[in-house]
Amino acid sequence: MNGLVIYNQRVHPIICLRTVHKRVTEMEKDKIIILVEKENLDPEKLRSVIDVDGCGSVVSFVGLTRGEDNTIKVKRLEFDAWENKLHEVLTDIARISVEKFDVKSVLIAHRTGIVEPSQPIVCIHVGSKHRAAGFKACSWLIDELKLQAPLWKKEVRSDGEIWKQGLG
Repeated sequence: MNGLVIYNQRVHPIICLRTVHKRVTEMEKDKIIILVEKENLDPEKLRSVIDVDGCGSVVSFVGLTRGEDNTIKVKRLEFDAWENKLHEVLTDIARISVEKFDVKSVLIAHRTGIVEPSQPIVCIHVGSKHRAAGFKACSWLIDELKLQAPLWKKEVRSDGEIWKQGLG
């Protein structure tokens, strides 16, 4: 497999990040890093592990939990995933984006479990030689993630709970 896939880490995030960084450094020409986490995402630290040698840009997308939906208070989101399939789907779309947009590296990290308002849900970093390719790849990746990833989202709100289709 071309890339590094990590999911459901139950260790301290800094230790996990150091391990990821070490493994990425040791792996030559890694282009893809996929993480599925039940705890916090740290987009800045995750950005530091992608391969940017020869890149002129890093384009990033970080999706956050909104605190309200149509003026109704959102207490939290709860994400459920088909975990055995999720990392496969994310790896596939990352591979396609590297080839389709001619970018150097892609990191996709997604949360499962409970995500409070203002916390990151998803993080995508794209390293590319030119910014235009990076922006196109990043936009395409979040759109494809929302279409293909086997994730379900329950919105826990002040007026009750509702399941929302996909990630939208």
